[in-house]
Amino acid sequence: MSDEEETNEVENQEEEDVEPADCALTEELCGESLSLLCKIGNGLAHAYVRMDLRSKALTDISIISAFVHVRYLDLSDNKLSSLQPLSSLLHLLTLKADNNRLTSAALPQLPYLQRASFQNNKITSTEGISHPLLEVLNLNNNLITGVKFDTDALCKLSTLELRGNQLTTTAGLGLPKLQRLYLGENQITEIADLDKCTALKILHLRGNGSDTNQIESLDGFSKNMVALQYLNLRGTKVAALKPEIKKIKCLPMLRGLILKDSPVSKEEEYRIEVIMSIRNLERLDKDIFTEEERQEAQELYRQREEEGKLTDETSEGAMFLED
Repeated sequence: MSDEEETNEVENQEEEDVEPADCALTEELCGESLSLLCKIGNGLAHAYVRMDLRSKALTDISIISAFVHVRYLDLSDNKLSSLQPLSSLLHLLTLKADNNRLTSAALPQLPYLQRASFQNNKITSTEGISHPLLEVLNLNNNLITGVKFDTDALCKLSTLELRGNQLTTTAGLGLPKLQRLYLGENQITEIADLDKCTALKILHLRGNGSDTNQIESLDGFSKNMVALQYLNLRGTKVAALKPEIKKIKCLPMLRGLILKDSPVSKEEEYRIEVIMSIRNLERLDKDIFTEEERQEAQELYRQREEEGKLTDETSEGAMFLED
């Protein structure tokens, strides 16, 4: 590195370390950011209900509490460390606060909030998120190490994104109405509480092959997960093919499975062994099972049967062969 490059790097680091100068939201800026005129109350009055405050370098939004009719609010790409002034915005439907300096997403209950995004902050906890109509929640790329949700309050939550945090377990994620759960690039080694996710259709547990989601065991999956159709375990540390695959054969609706870049994907007869165990599977690593592969699985099953090499678990493959 040249002296000039080193000097520039030091200067950039110093800029990052400098506390942001206070930049408060003003009435003038609020007025410029408003749009979408809608009826309010009994329909005889009107107000602007969308406010776009992206990229304004804001550190203080106290004045926003007066804009009680706002329904769609974007505060992304600012320097905010608190969202408490939003507690009076009881008509909020969507909230975006990505790329700020938040350490918490906690807010008093917002009765109509349906979508909220807090990605790329410094949030460490999920406590204080209890909005009864919330359907979509994005907490990607924060510093969350453990999850604690009020499952009774979040009775509508269907999509939860927690990619790129510091979770080591799925404990605490047993949300009964959840349909899509994205947990890629955490540090997860244990699968727990997902048996409560009876509506879950899509589950991402992808690792990056090095230090994230080093899942070795597939303990924790349950026949209660009756809706799960897609499971992504790419880049995890699952190494024992037959013992681990039989742990997810209890998933009755599983149609797509990703194990690419994990140790099991390098085993001989990998695809054939998987389809023998999970007879309803349609895709493995995004490739559809061909008729030739299904025929090969059938022939291998019969060969093992003749040689007396079938275990009790393997013999269940007879159901697959009879289809």
